[in-house]
Amino acid sequence: MEMLWSGWGDPAKAAPLPEAVVGLLRDLLGVKPASTPPAELADLAAGAVPASRLTGSALAALTEAVGGPEQLRTDPESRIRHTRGKSTPDLLEIRAGRLDAAPDAVLLPADHDQVLAVLQACSRHRIAVVPFGGGTSVVGGLAPEADGCFVALDLRRLNRLTALDTVSRTATLQPGLRGPEAEALLAEQGFTLGHFPQSFEWATVGGFAAARSSGQASAGYGRFDEMVVGLTVATPEGTLDLGRAPRSAAGPDLRQLVLGSEGALGVITSVTVRIHPLPATRVYEGWRFPSFEAGAAALRRLAQDGPLPTVLRLSDETETMVGLARPDAIGAADDGPSAGGCLAVTGFEGTAEDTARRREQARAVLLDCGGEPLGEAPGEHWARGRYSAPYLRDSLLDAGAFAETLETAAFWSGIPALHDAVRRALTETLTAAGTPPLVMCHISHVYPTGASLYFTVVSAQGEDPVAHWAPAKAAACDAIAAAGGTISHHHGVGTDHRAWYTQEVGPLGVAALRAVKAVLDPAGILNPGILLPSR
Repeated sequence: MEMLWSGWGDPAKAAPLPEAVVGLLRDLLGVKPASTPPAELADLAAGAVPASRLTGSALAALTEAVGGPEQLRTDPESRIRHTRGKSTPDLLEIRAGRLDAAPDAVLLPADHDQVLAVLQACSRHRIAVVPFGGGTSVVGGLAPEADGCFVALDLRRLNRLTALDTVSRTATLQPGLRGPEAEALLAEQGFTLGHFPQSFEWATVGGFAAARSSGQASAGYGRFDEMVVGLTVATPEGTLDLGRAPRSAAGPDLRQLVLGSEGALGVITSVTVRIHPLPATRVYEGWRFPSFEAGAAALRRLAQDGPLPTVLRLSDETETMVGLARPDAIGAADDGPSAGGCLAVTGFEGTAEDTARRREQARAVLLDCGGEPLGEAPGEHWARGRYSAPYLRDSLLDAGAFAETLETAAFWSGIPALHDAVRRALTETLTAAGTPPLVMCHISHVYPTGASLYFTVVSAQGEDPVAHWAPAKAAACDAIAAAGGTISHHHGVGTDHRAWYTQEVGPLGVAALRAVKAVLDPAGILNPGILLPSR
């Protein structure tokens, strides 16, 4: 199934907001219905897509590289479906019919050798290449700064489980596998990867690696970059085969250079990951804390001293009040025994014995930290709706609201100040622009030394929503940098975060990455402007 071209996921799962929620948006935030309806795909395909600039010898070379004309598409619909990613600005641009970022062609290679051939042909003809997995980037990762022609390299045909080592508990997966496909193939053999980001249903294995993805069960299974033990990477200059042992002292770990490189250094064509036996038991439950500070202290204690649940999350007061921890039930009555405070969700996966033991030990810690047990209902609500938030975002846009997310991470000692600084930056900037926002936040990934913060912002759109949001986004990023947070914990850099990323790594870090890129991609065709300035 193709993802909705102008929104998220499966169109059949989209649902309008309850009328009560629409009324609250109107009364509290001044949200008004959009003055013009979104563009229609058929109308755009009929005439709004710029003509492809891919012609002559370049077209012939790329057609040969992918094995024939059926795997090179220049039709308008294919190009529209590969235009931009799924950030709110991306969606607003494409809903408005602005298709200046449409690729000139979509290529569908079948294997590593065809990917190599495409990159070499593009390097010879100076054609920029955007690796395309699930198309779920929310940081401008699919809109390169190309001076001329560029193509989308769609990896959907590289979708196999190519090796399974049950002794070492590793699996080798091709990059075009979507999350559910990878899980289904592993489940047939009794295993799981345990990687369940919010984009799980649509994002791909290659994207998980290229953006250093972090799943919602990261407390138990780890981030995706921690799961990777091997990579095969195609570059215009040849192949990188990385990872021949779980750990090595043979120089710097080049796997870590590729992980998070967002297609700017090469195209990942296979990923070898650690895997786990399918859990016999999964149970989720809810807890309420009197404040975000108290809840964060409880999460820190579990992260540092254990026992660590498989899933561990905490919504702040505003997110709890709105009910965003269960986005499939926005507007429904709270089913907890008391109102207010902050909702935490804990989840435990594993054998029945291990799950029961860790759950009981964690219960003692959470009670000691002032937590109020709410039973399994809130946790199960979260588990059922864990992939629903992007659909809710689309419904908010349909209702005339602006809704966007951003995230960061910091050490535990800096979490309170970072939480406050980002909320203030967003609130003050958007209020001054005449659209006071609702700013919500949760902790969704924890470590012994720190945690992530994930913010959701809802406001009226303003006259030009994309331009209206830009100062608020910049203010939030400035606040993150000033408070000592990282510019991205798991969304990546793309073009949206590039200026702050270059500040974070410093001029020497940028120069070092440029030097690597110059060796692997001397013509600069790989995702120009993504991660690093194009010039």
